[in-house]
Amino acid sequence: MARLAAVLIFAGALIAGCASSKPDRNAGEELEVRTGVVEELRRVPLPSAGGGYIGTIGGAGAGGIAGSTVGSGRGSQAASVAGAVAGSVAGRALENSMTSKEGLEIAVRLDGGRLIHVLQPDSEAFKVGDRVRVLSGEKSTRVTH
Repeated sequence: MARLAAVLIFAGALIAGCASSKPDRNAGEELEVRTGVVEELRRVPLPSAGGGYIGTIGGAGAGGIAGSTVGSGRGSQAASVAGAVAGSVAGRALENSMTSKEGLEIAVRLDGGRLIHVLQPDSEAFKVGDRVRVLSGEKSTRVTH
């Protein structure tokens, strides 16, 4: 049983380690500033920022325990590992759905005539026709007034 627990913990940690956390946005970075006009706004779900391991590890544990009840001997061990992997994926998906946030996709017609779309958190109110600045760095781009 101790061996099974070690395998489950390892599987959960391995999958959780594949997630990446986003570094501080534009900290100490030079930004290019362009100006334009908002042409279109659309509410969209933001991709998860990652870094949440509770769902992954919890799902791996629950899946591994559920899998261990299947069969006996090596079949039970294989089912435990498969259950841990499936549980970690399901736990991660559940955690992402519970922690996802809504954002904006903002279409901006730049002064040079080029149309760009920027996906960002819904932290500032925009409306079609607003004159905006587009701040672009090496890591990200955002729209602001």
